[in-house]
Order: sequence, then structure tokens, then C-alpha cells
Amino acid sequence: MLRKTGFYLIALAAVIVGLLLGTLNSTPVYLDLLWIQFELPLGLAILLGFSVGLLTGLSMIYLGRVLPLRLQLRKAQANANRQDTTGLTGTDD
Repeated sequence: MLRKTGFYLIALAAVIVGLLLGTLNSTPVYLDLLWIQFELPLGLAILLGFSVGLLTGLSMIYLGRVLPLRLQLRKAQANANRQDTTGLTGTDD
């Protein structure tokens, strides 16, 4: 219950910040991305830049830290399972 409420509060805060950025920064800016040129409101450009940076950072963390640790854990669990199965089929006196 508390997690759900916290999620909704954070989502509401994000929507409010997005609306504030959009309304307070409505000046159009011209973006030139080598092959593509277009005009956006400044608030939208700020939010897009933040979103792209956030997704890039999160994917770098996942690929650099989380994925190698998951692979290492999977390998350790496979070794532990292999040792458990060989330990169970030991000598029967």
C-alpha cells in the first residue's frame, strides 16, 4: 500500500514538474542534429534532454554493473548446484 502511494506521489510530482517546465519555457528553440533540423518549445527540449540522459545513464549502469553481477551470480549458482548434486551421490555405506 505504501509503495503504491509513494509511486503515485512521485508520478504526480513528475507530471507537475513537466507541466511547469512546459508552460514556463514555451519559447521555441531550433535544434540542429546534423541530419535533422526541427523547432521545439524549450521546455520540451529540456525534458527530452533530461530523459535521454537518464536513459543513457541507467543503461550504462545496467550494462556496466548489474549485468556482469547477474552473470557472475548465475555462474556461482550453477557451480553450487553442481557441487550439491555431486555431494549427494557420494558413497553409500
